[in-house]
Amino acid sequence: MAALASFEAFLHRVTVCLPVLRRLGLLILDVGLIAFCFWLAFALRLNVPFAPWLLSNLYLLFWAVGLGLPILLFSGWYSGLTRYSGSHSLYGFLPRSGLLVLLLLLVSTLSGNPTPPFRGFWILFWFLLSATAIGSRILLRDLLRFFLSHRHHGDPAEIALSVQKSERRIPTLVYGAGKAAHLLLTELRYHRRFRIIAVIDDNPALWGRKIEGLSIFPVQDCPGLIDAHGIQKVLLAIPSSPRARRRQLVEQMSALGLSVLSIPSLARIASGQQSVSDLRPVVIEDLLGRDPTVPDPQLLAAAVSGKVVLITGAGGSIGSELSRQILHCRAKRLVLLERNEYALYRLEQELIAAASGLTDPALVLRPVLGDVRDQRRLEALCREHGVQVLFHAAAYKHVPLVENNLCAGVANNVLGTRAALEAAIACSIERFILISTDKAVRPTNAMGASKRVCELLVQDAAVNLLGGPGPVVSMVRFGNVLGSSGSVVPRFRAQVAAGGPITVTHPEMTRYFMTIPEAVQLVLQAAGLAKGGEVFVLDMGDPVRILDLAHQMILLSGSSVRDASHPDGEIAISFTGLRPGEKLYEELLISASDEPTAHPLIRRARESRVPSQRLETLMAKLNYALAAWDDRAVFDVLSKIVIEYQPAAQADNPLPHPAETAQP
Repeated sequence: MAALASFEAFLHRVTVCLPVLRRLGLLILDVGLIAFCFWLAFALRLNVPFAPWLLSNLYLLFWAVGLGLPILLFSGWYSGLTRYSGSHSLYGFLPRSGLLVLLLLLVSTLSGNPTPPFRGFWILFWFLLSATAIGSRILLRDLLRFFLSHRHHGDPAEIALSVQKSERRIPTLVYGAGKAAHLLLTELRYHRRFRIIAVIDDNPALWGRKIEGLSIFPVQDCPGLIDAHGIQKVLLAIPSSPRARRRQLVEQMSALGLSVLSIPSLARIASGQQSVSDLRPVVIEDLLGRDPTVPDPQLLAAAVSGKVVLITGAGGSIGSELSRQILHCRAKRLVLLERNEYALYRLEQELIAAASGLTDPALVLRPVLGDVRDQRRLEALCREHGVQVLFHAAAYKHVPLVENNLCAGVANNVLGTRAALEAAIACSIERFILISTDKAVRPTNAMGASKRVCELLVQDAAVNLLGGPGPVVSMVRFGNVLGSSGSVVPRFRAQVAAGGPITVTHPEMTRYFMTIPEAVQLVLQAAGLAKGGEVFVLDMGDPVRILDLAHQMILLSGSSVRDASHPDGEIAISFTGLRPGEKLYEELLISASDEPTAHPLIRRARESRVPSQRLETLMAKLNYALAAWDDRAVFDVLSKIVIEYQPAAQADNPLPHPAETAQP
């Protein structure tokens, strides 16, 4: 045991001394290079190995070593890791050697030597020293990389395991031959997970050329490469390409049976959050919606920076993301109203952790359990905390659930909005922003109709407050957000994981999609644009056919679609018929007219409104119907308030038989 302890102590001392030994070895190498290049410069010029001219200038060699080592030491030449030396660090030797030559020239001039070196000696010595020093580092770097990638401890079992792992490396293609591909291939030298076979690219000018020793092929050669090498994966090294192009590529590669991995975005690589080799599977959220835009920082923070902000429904998809982004916009205080205890707890813990990472974590968090319909509680919160901005995100949004629980859905959505709006007016806060939905446009379901009533309440309040004291009230309307509790994507993902089938309600159903962070960025910017009474509509990009979405999610999972043309496929798609209240196409505008704003992705809609007196009368009837919990009466009043409300009859939407699978 004592011998083992002594040996471990010896190993520890060796490990501690390794950096010193490494630098000492490099110092000895550079001394040898300086002496060798000094001699070689004379030998090449005079064609004799030991000329009297060299001997008469031998004192300069001692000066070269005495000056060169301090220059290299104190300029940081030995601080870099040899195995990671790149061209930038290696070329840094040129000014160092140049400074050494200038100092030697000065010493030679001041010494009064009657036989100074020949005139071209200085350039020749500088060139030789720079070339040998840089070349030696390149050689050492490549040797280190080679030995580190093939190192083992000599144990036959470990050697066999290493060989076995090498054989199991996945045959892989890299898509893209640009800078990102170069960085990726450089880093993958240290990873034994992939065996890169070739690079593919669309640019004909690159075909037949090489990058990092790998040939570049056109996309059309993929089937041949797959057959020849058993390719299993493709790495997308095109982080700045548009989503439409990535969607096309993923579909193309997945159809060939390849699983697709992608490098992080350039922004995350540049910020140091991720490395170019942090590969991850492409997910459907990467492909849907529009290419994200860079928000206007001033507009983003205009409504919330330095303000006390209250968010209703803070634990939901939109409410929680609002909380995150408002935190980074440097709000003064954030009051989080939520009736789901666990959702509120999770959000609070997340925001506390996020706030601790800020350079100036001055934000005060106030999580509050409560019901948005309690107007007295809302007014008390607004007065207690001095609320200046209120984002009303609390709502029931699951169409079939609200359809089957009419009174509960309408009471929560409509009465909650009215309570929040009247509390904002009573407390004279600065801004009130309603989060609305595209389902409020010509609604075919109770959820959409209830949200349209909410919009009408906000429009009416804006007219009544125009020119007088009170909050600037506005609303923002947008479509589906990816990853929300009501999104189709999580349901499809679970069905794919279970082996299918994926259930699609109708082959022609389309929806707009946007990521939650981008939707919230636009909501905050719309709040900064608001002057009062606006119905802001977000540009959601092009609508997506749900059937195409299902196909892509199956292919991304590495599975194949089973249908009439491909009976051997792994996952089927079945049609179940439209659910109560669903419609095939969503819209964002009630009227055909809208107008631009200062933000290219935010439009201002021109919507009709219900006269105040009529709206007040109908709201009284709605209150009476809700108090009686009378579904029929609530439906009748909704139909009178929202004249565009036309409940969709499922019989009006003929479908294939539910067991019939989708055609490609």
